[in-house]
Amino acid sequence: MSDRIFGLAVLLTALAYIASATQIQTSFLADPVGPKAFPMGVGVVAAVSGLVMMFKPDADPAWPAGKTLLALLIAVLVLVTYAYALKPLGFLIPTAITAAILSYQISPRIMPAILTGLTLSIGLFVLFKYALGLGLVALPKSWLTSLPV
Repeated sequence: MSDRIFGLAVLLTALAYIASATQIQTSFLADPVGPKAFPMGVGVVAAVSGLVMMFKPDADPAWPAGKTLLALLIAVLVLVTYAYALKPLGFLIPTAITAAILSYQISPRIMPAILTGLTLSIGLFVLFKYALGLGLVALPKSWLTSLPV
């Protein structure tokens, strides 16, 4: 039953995606295929996938127990909070806290989780900022402007 419900959701989303792709404006000097072709193709593939899920579903899955669902809910809430915290708090603090919480969920030992959070935060910052050249802000901007030069 769950595959059929998800297949219907995919089909409806794909149809909405195709409908929105038809609204794309074409310019006077557009190529022969046009800008609508790729989104329409993605929508068609998604619609076919949704239909396959609806008409040829797998066996009903064994859903995880309440404890696992709670852990998944906590992880989702932590990641959503992380996304909102990045801009006002910079990269290092939210990343360290998020990585520590998720690490603790995997292996509930407090010190290794904290060390994992700190190491991941600093390591990812160095990688993203200096190796990949992304414009990350390490700490809250208010902290950076109040530092003596």
